[in-house]
Amino acid sequence: MLDSCKLKSACNLPFICNKKIINTAGTSNAEVPLADPGMYQLDITLRRGQSLAARDRGGTSDPYVKFKIGGKEVFRSKIIHKNLNPVWEEKACILVDHLREPLYIKVFDYDFGLQDDFMGSAFLDLTQLELNRPTDVTLTLKDPHYPDHDLGIILLSVILTPKEGESRDVFQTQSLRLSDLHRKSHLWRGIVSITLIEGRDLKAMDSNGLSDPYVKFRLGHQKYKSKIMPKTLNPQWREQFDFHLYEERGGVIDITAWDKDAGKRDDFIGRCQVDLSALSREQTHKLELQLEEGEGHLVLLVTLTASATVSISDLSVNSLEDQKEREEILKRYSPLRIFHNLKDVGFLQVKVIRAEGLMAADVTGKSDPFCVVELNNDRLLTHTVYKNLNPEWNKVFTFNIKDIHSVLEVTVYDEDRDRSADFLGKVAIPLLSIQNGEQKAYVLKNKQLTGPTKGVIYLEIDVIFNAVKASLRTLIPKEQKYIEEENRLSKQLLLRNFIRMKRCVMVLVNAAYYVNSCFDWDSPPRSLAAFVVVEDMLEDEEEEDDKDDKDSEKKGFINKIYAIQEVCVSVQNILDEVASFGERIKNTFNWTVPFLSWLAIVALCVFTAILYCIPLRYIVLVWGINKFTKKLRSPYAIDNNELLDFLSRVPSDVQVVQFCLESCLTCLHFEICDVNIS
Repeated sequence: MLDSCKLKSACNLPFICNKKIINTAGTSNAEVPLADPGMYQLDITLRRGQSLAARDRGGTSDPYVKFKIGGKEVFRSKIIHKNLNPVWEEKACILVDHLREPLYIKVFDYDFGLQDDFMGSAFLDLTQLELNRPTDVTLTLKDPHYPDHDLGIILLSVILTPKEGESRDVFQTQSLRLSDLHRKSHLWRGIVSITLIEGRDLKAMDSNGLSDPYVKFRLGHQKYKSKIMPKTLNPQWREQFDFHLYEERGGVIDITAWDKDAGKRDDFIGRCQVDLSALSREQTHKLELQLEEGEGHLVLLVTLTASATVSISDLSVNSLEDQKEREEILKRYSPLRIFHNLKDVGFLQVKVIRAEGLMAADVTGKSDPFCVVELNNDRLLTHTVYKNLNPEWNKVFTFNIKDIHSVLEVTVYDEDRDRSADFLGKVAIPLLSIQNGEQKAYVLKNKQLTGPTKGVIYLEIDVIFNAVKASLRTLIPKEQKYIEEENRLSKQLLLRNFIRMKRCVMVLVNAAYYVNSCFDWDSPPRSLAAFVVVEDMLEDEEEEDDKDDKDSEKKGFINKIYAIQEVCVSVQNILDEVASFGERIKNTFNWTVPFLSWLAIVALCVFTAILYCIPLRYIVLVWGINKFTKKLRSPYAIDNNELLDFLSRVPSDVQVVQFCLESCLTCLHFEICDVNIS
């Protein structure tokens, strides 16, 4: 019915679409018909949008536009960030064999790691266009479900010309150019490593003359939010994270500082920017940034480095099947290269082959599935297979491994023509549980990974890593995800965490008996000391309660509801953290992850040998000198606890259920999932 040869540059070369489009990540797998005297070429220039709908919390959007004909995507624009009046000026060239099907225009707000928000749609009736005449078109965006809402307008320029029989070779060349263009839009060219050190003399936003500051970073579609530092104007964050650099010339990092307020909108403290094009590569830059529209400074360390090993290809292009490339990869991660680039721990290759028996998400009883492959903050996509419940992608993805304890996530979505993509299923696979070179069928699970959904996905995964580098990496903090959904209050989750907490407490029953003996005065000196401590705590709480009572009179009813909800969420999260801590200790001794258990045994043996050979007082002396001079030797070092970093890699009981990898579902009957909520 139709096919497209979309290019983001002027497309004025004649061609015939007489063969299947080359499958690349994000392209359609539609069959391209033979050109005939009835075929038309539609040249479109996407000009701009005006007064588009705001979909983000900041009152802006990150809009992009899709063109579809007959339910098939024929063009997708670039993303314009934080703009309700975007200017694209992009060109597309589309071949159609009749004019009965209208051109369907959809606008979306891009959300990294989440489903994109629908911003409106419109139709262009091709039968109303005059041949060989440029036409300016203004389309009003509407939501089919809310036709009265004003969602702005899109401005286009179109030219419709009839086509005659032409050469097929030109189309093949342009298809390859399209493949390269699409590949560039998804693969990054460098890494921006950012360390948020501290803030100085920030603006006081609360009535007590202080603030509860946190910082948001944004580079294109990538976002990061720092932790909240309570009651301070000179916060010390010392957080490190990485962004991907997609553009050759760099980019601009938008930074905003906020004050956290419970029960109402957070207060804006100030903003600043970092122009990456002005920074030299392979060098760490210390930046002291003045906050605009506010007060104070932020101190950052920024480093630009070359890109990691990330790629998308077809099954015919396979790094590990090429003997020379395989030997080069094995050499790169051999035990002899322990101290060469400690951050480069290993190599991951994922073959996304096919899926079977997927859920039907469309009214036609079919789906338009595509696959998202994620490793920490690395996120790549396959192309969409239209109207198929048993799609075949046959794609190979390669990643650079920075932490061998990472979890590979593969999610299947249904591309929807008038709203954001529908979730079809997901699998989570720890890298240490992968058996190299085996093609496996993984049962798709729900979003929470607690139960199965419909369908299976066939994957073949290979992991190559340096065990010594992986062990050293275990003792430093885990990489945080850019975007993580905020925890919400859930009765089921709260009860589950309470039960987990109860089990951990039962393990510590001896400690409970010890505390109880203080109240029974089995040991008068110990009981007297406990009594004094508890009395002091109660007096402090009474003073704080008096202050809270005075403040609460000024609060409205809605603020109280929000405050209660935040307290419940905090209790829920604390229960989860404490229960997870106890479960991780148990799972270390249960050999849930053999690599970590062996690492713990080796560390204990080394520590025992050191204690045997070196007197304890010397060890304490060296440890104290190192501890007290650490800030002098490295003022901007990020504090960490190696033991807690090690335990953070051990899965809790909930994660054991989520990461169950067998295609059968016996693991889903784990006792945690059998909690019945009345």
